Amino acid sequence: MAATGIFYIRYEDPNPRGRRRRRVPQWVSPDRIEGFGILGENGGDEVGFELSWSIPDPLLWLDLESAHGMAIKSSSGEGRTRSSLTIIIVVGLCCFFYVLGAWQRSGFGKGDSIALQVTQQTECTISPNLNFETHHGGSGSLSDIGDSEVKTFEACHDRYTDYTPCQDQKRAMTFPRENMIYRERHCPPDKEKLYCLVPAPEGYVAPFPWPKSRDYVAYANVPYKSLTVEKAVQNWVQYEGNVFRFPGGGTQFPQGADKYIDQLASVIPIANGTVRTALDTGCGVASWGAYLLKRNVLAMSFAPRDSHEAQVQFALERGVPAVIGVLGSIKLPYPSRAFDMAHCSRCLIPWGANDGIYMMEVDRVLRPGGYWVLSGPPINWKSNYQAWQRTKEDLSEEQRKIEEIAKLLCWEKVSEKGEIAIWRKRINAESCPGRQDETPINVCKATNSDDVWYKKMESCVNQYPEVSSAEEVAGGELKPFPQRLKAIPPRISSGSVPDFSVKSYQEDVRLWQKHVKAYKKINKLLDTGRYRNIMDMNAGLGSFAAAIESSKLWVMNVVPTIAEMSTLGVIYERGLIGIYHDWCEAFSTYPRTYDLIHANGVFSLYRNKCKMEDILLEMDRILRPEGAVIFRDDVDVLIKVKKIVGGMRWNIKLVDHEDGPLVPEKILVAVKQYWVGGNKSKKDKQ
Repeated sequence: MAATGIFYIRYEDPNPRGRRRRRVPQWVSPDRIEGFGILGENGGDEVGFELSWSIPDPLLWLDLESAHGMAIKSSSGEGRTRSSLTIIIVVGLCCFFYVLGAWQRSGFGKGDSIALQVTQQTECTISPNLNFETHHGGSGSLSDIGDSEVKTFEACHDRYTDYTPCQDQKRAMTFPRENMIYRERHCPPDKEKLYCLVPAPEGYVAPFPWPKSRDYVAYANVPYKSLTVEKAVQNWVQYEGNVFRFPGGGTQFPQGADKYIDQLASVIPIANGTVRTALDTGCGVASWGAYLLKRNVLAMSFAPRDSHEAQVQFALERGVPAVIGVLGSIKLPYPSRAFDMAHCSRCLIPWGANDGIYMMEVDRVLRPGGYWVLSGPPINWKSNYQAWQRTKEDLSEEQRKIEEIAKLLCWEKVSEKGEIAIWRKRINAESCPGRQDETPINVCKATNSDDVWYKKMESCVNQYPEVSSAEEVAGGELKPFPQRLKAIPPRISSGSVPDFSVKSYQEDVRLWQKHVKAYKKINKLLDTGRYRNIMDMNAGLGSFAAAIESSKLWVMNVVPTIAEMSTLGVIYERGLIGIYHDWCEAFSTYPRTYDLIHANGVFSLYRNKCKMEDILLEMDRILRPEGAVIFRDDVDVLIKVKKIVGGMRWNIKLVDHEDGPLVPEKILVAVKQYWVGGNKSKKDKQ
């Protein structure tokens, strides 16, 4: 660590009786010299120089009088010579220490060169020169780490290779099947949690880089062939040797997702950036979202963990955003007015059931002016009722209910062609003819519509934000993407997010641009395509994701449910995607689905909320072998993280803040080691 030293020089005036007062120039170099002048009065014989500098270790007092004999009284000529020599020495030392300090802070010192090694072949080593434990004993740190010994976490049994704690199949079957409750999140109690490392399957390899990963997935990574049999005629996925190939087909688009999207684009303004965020309900292997990416549309896809093995796992392995989820009895973990488009391609959701509660939930998350696409039953039932093996009356009644609820929600039907119907949500309540008087509706109470975590869905219509004219878009009009990424989000400009003004928002944007620039120095793989699926565990306003936005990657912006401010709506207004989550529980995804995890202040936020090791083990579960983690937190917290991670088969490195070693916030960089399972017992094999 840097310290401050003081350089003090004393010499005697060879001519103390002289009336001419000797003065030394006042030199003040930036951040290095503090004070330089005469000590003594009325021609006194002592002149002092005080300098401060930053160097790796503190220096002791240095007395040049004894070292160089500068105080020997002699003739005035000799004294002047030696006095001049003293000043020259001082000047030389000033220059030396100034250059030393500038070099240290320039980012090219020893610490930075060591940190740079993090990126070389995804290997890390502990940096010996960044040991803060001597000075930071962990006072005021998390209470769940009582002893200082490093605990070693063993590998879980191979049967947990694809373990999804909150969507465990055995636990799910103990819950009611009504309204898909058994497919929702049901997390294990503490006594049932696994405190071990989830293994990768034998033969696991790093996923193919994008865009090849869109079309090919290694069989060893997701060794399940059931979909290749069940969906063989629907062109979902094909097994070819040691890889799966995804032709881009689907149940409703056997000719491929591209042609299907072309049909949608003939009605919906996809090409001009008006549609940026999309929601795909019942996504299958997410081919719709995969092919939207090249059109600059970012889709949040979800499907339940059901009898079709690993649909969401296939999607994420392909490099497509997806989570395990279902429209059941609980609200979707997204904010209101989030998506520009919502989509259902034969997703088997009973849209007309339960008084239209599922369509009302889609309405909540759909922004004013957004589009809803329904592809498949019951659309065009007159031509397809025999193929769908349902009666005309059944399908006719289902479509009638959908049309009725759409009218109640004030959606305008803009197209129906073949088996595809498209509705558009009105831009505000003023443009809804007859909503106020003719049609009785149950309006949701004016509570926080973004408070959705484990909240039951309601059979009510979400209110539009107020507008001043029938032409104004409720909640604010969004710019087309990519302009909206840099524009001021309407939630910020309107002041609807407390404690965030336009100025503080812009400061946040600049701060994270600076942070990401520093990250790229630490890890040069960040913007190369090596990391495709990225998660930000505490996303804030989404400025980290905005700073690294690229077609090579996507970011799942997670806003913790215990965060002081609900900022996920701002993230969606910037053209990014994300989800609410409580990190005391497991995330709704399969193991090994993210290449890079960013954890900014996560452990300070969850101090005394749950065990630190629970969060770290969950990070290990969802992180791919040789994936990386960037922790940013107070040094005392990171010391505790470092102790736990030391027993988790991670290589770690503690790095200074980009503003220098005196900043208490540090960065801990980790890389998960490559290892696979293979610990099956003889009894299991038999």
